Order: sequence, then structure tokens, then C-alpha cells
Amino acid sequence: MAIVRETLVYDGPGGPFEGVVAYEDEVETPRPGVLVVPNILGQKDADVDKAAALAALGYVGFACDLFGQGKRKTRDSENQSEYMDALNADRALLRDRLAASLAVLTGMNRVAPGKAAAIGFCFGGKCVLDMARAGLDVAGVVSFHGLYDRPDYAAVQPMLAKVLVCHGWDDPLAPPDTVVGLGRELTAAKADWQIHAYGGAGHAFTDIAMKGREPRPGITYEEKADRRSWRAMSDFLAEMFV
Repeated sequence: MAIVRETLVYDGPGGPFEGVVAYEDEVETPRPGVLVVPNILGQKDADVDKAAALAALGYVGFACDLFGQGKRKTRDSENQSEYMDALNADRALLRDRLAASLAVLTGMNRVAPGKAAAIGFCFGGKCVLDMARAGLDVAGVVSFHGLYDRPDYAAVQPMLAKVLVCHGWDDPLAPPDTVVGLGRELTAAKADWQIHAYGGAGHAFTDIAMKGREPRPGITYEEKADRRSWRAMSDFLAEMFV
């Protein structure tokens, strides 16, 4: 059985957008779908690899695009945060692009109706929390070394999507007081939530491309946190979709 990676161009606010879906080729029974939301750089090979890893676990993975077709950054790009900054300044537009990407995933014949989740990394970790806040139709979300600032629109209450937050305790972009604030927010929203904090890990702890690199203190790859957080995600999804 092989994992297929298929590029999809799709519409949405300010589109077109280009994502990649990954699935097991011989499976005909619909399976739960998991949206993969990229970091500051936008959709790239690392996100497609995550979608393929999810496919190997028995899901349909979809590495989505929030910036627009052809709008990508690299680690060497100038103004690396350009596209992310534009969406941070318009969280309603970000929500609507997330909804458009989710609709593509849930509209696939390979995806079981009513069974969708989302995972995201760094900026993508904030995005999936916004999906839960906005009441988008996901059973649960997983934020890996995300950012926790709230959008400028009211969150749904109760928050129906289950939430798993995988956090590097030494993350300089999300210090401990913001983690406590997130816990209070999720509690007030009556969410089913978990926060896993990993000692000795900071921001970008899942990003293998950051191994051996530390552009600033607290931003680098950390193998134990990467491995443990993926296992936590796997258990979270398995429990949700049993």
C-alpha cells in the first residue's frame, strides 16, 4: 500500500490556493480528514510530509495553503513574515481562509462525513486554535508550539472542538503567562482541553530543518519534544475518532 500525494488548486478569499492531499491509495472506505496548517513560511515539503505521516496513521491529510498560490517564503527570505503579518492583521480573513481549506478537505469523497480535525505548527498552531474559537466544523485541533493571542472577534461558547496544545516551556514567543491565559480562556469557553508542556524545549521544536540552528535563544528543534508531541497527537486523534 502506497501513500499518494496529490496537488490541489482551490478557491477561497483572495485565492487561488494550492495545497497537497495525502492518502493511502488502496483504501476505499472514507476516513477521518486532518488539515495541516503551515508555519510562517507557508505550505512546503515539511507540511506535505506531515500530511503523508497522517495518511500512514489511517487519515486523509491535507497540507493547506493560507497565503495564496505561489506565495511562499524560505528561511533565507527577506521580510519572512510578510504574508503571515497580513493575516495576523485580519483575523476574520484568516478564519475565512481556514474555513475554505477545511471545506476542500471535508468535501473529498475519501473523507468520512463529520470526521475532521486540524493540526498546526507555530503560526499554524494559532490558526487551529482560531478554528476552535470560530466554531469551524472540526472535532478537535492540535497546536504545536503555537501562539496564543486571541482574535478580535468573539469566540463561540461552549467551544465544541476538543483542544490539545503541545508547548515548549522555554518558548520565547509564548512565555508561561500566555499559557496560563490560554488555559483560562479554554476553561471559560467550556472546552475539553489539554496542554502538554515540554521541558527543555522552545519554539519550533518539531521543525527538523532547525536542527543544529538557533537563530535566537529558545527557537530550535528538540527531538524528545517532537517525538512525544506527535505521540500525544496520535493518541488524541485515535481517541476522538474511535
